[in-house]
Amino acid sequence: METPFPPYEPNGPNDEARGPRLREIPLRIVIPNVITVLAICAGLTGIRLAFENRYELAVGMVLLAAFLDGIDGRVARLLKATSKFGGQMDSLADIVNFGVAPALVLYVFILDQARSFGWIAALIYAIAAGLRLARFNVMAERETKAQWQSEYFVGVPAPAGAMLVLLPVYIGFLGVPPSPLFAFLASGYTVVIGFLLVSRLPVWSGKSEGSRIRRDLVLPGILLVVLYVATLMSFTWETMVVTVLAYLVTLPFGARSWKRKYGGWSAPVTPAASEFPETDGH
Repeated sequence: METPFPPYEPNGPNDEARGPRLREIPLRIVIPNVITVLAICAGLTGIRLAFENRYELAVGMVLLAAFLDGIDGRVARLLKATSKFGGQMDSLADIVNFGVAPALVLYVFILDQARSFGWIAALIYAIAAGLRLARFNVMAERETKAQWQSEYFVGVPAPAGAMLVLLPVYIGFLGVPPSPLFAFLASGYTVVIGFLLVSRLPVWSGKSEGSRIRRDLVLPGILLVVLYVATLMSFTWETMVVTVLAYLVTLPFGARSWKRKYGGWSAPVTPAASEFPETDGH
C-alpha cells in the first residue's frame, strides 16, 4: 500500500529549512546584499565593455565594482545587518570583481597580443585572486589570531591587486602603443602581481589603533584627500599610475616595519596546513 505524503505545513520544519520568505527579511538586511549584486553587475559590465573595445568605461566599471564591494560590508555593519548569507555573497562578488573582471579586461586590452603567454598570465592572476580570498576567509574564521593580524594583511589584498594589475591598461591610456613587447612585459607584470596576492608578505592594512590621525593633522589630511580626488578627476590615468607605483614602493617598508615589531615568520599561530582545512589529517 502506498504511503501518502504528510500534509504540508506552511510554517513546519520542512518549510523553514528552505530559508525565510522574501517578505520576512528586513529591508536593512536586503540593502547590503543589493550593493553586492550591483558590484557584480558592474564587474560583469566591465568585461562586456572590454570586449566592445570601450576600454576606459570598462576600467571605470571594474573600479566602481571594487568601490561598491568595499562599502557593502561597512554598510552592513552600520545597519547592524551582517549575515552569513551576505558574507557568502560578498566572497562570490570578490572573485568576479577582483579576479575574473580585471584579468579579462587586461587580456582583451593587451595580453592577447602575447597569445598563450598572455592567457596563462591572466589565468594565473585570476586563480591567485581566488586563492587569496579563500585564505583570507579561512584566516578570518580562526579562533586564535596573532596580534599583528589587526595591523597587517598576509599578501596584497585582492582589491589592491585588482588596482595594481591594471597598470598596463593605465599606461596604455597615456599613449603607450600596445606592441607585442609591451604585451609580454605586461604578462610578466601580471604574474608578479598574482604572486604578491598569494605570498606571505606582510602588508600594512591601516586598521590598527596606532594608525589614527592626530587631531592637528585632521584638516591637512582632509585637504590631501580633496587634492587627490581632484587630481583623480582631472588627470585620471596619470593619478592611477602614480597611485600604483606608490603602493608598490610602500610594500618593502611595510614588511620591514612588520619584521621590526614581530620578527620573522618562523613562529606561526597555527600550522600552515590549517589554511587548507580540507587537507588536514590526510
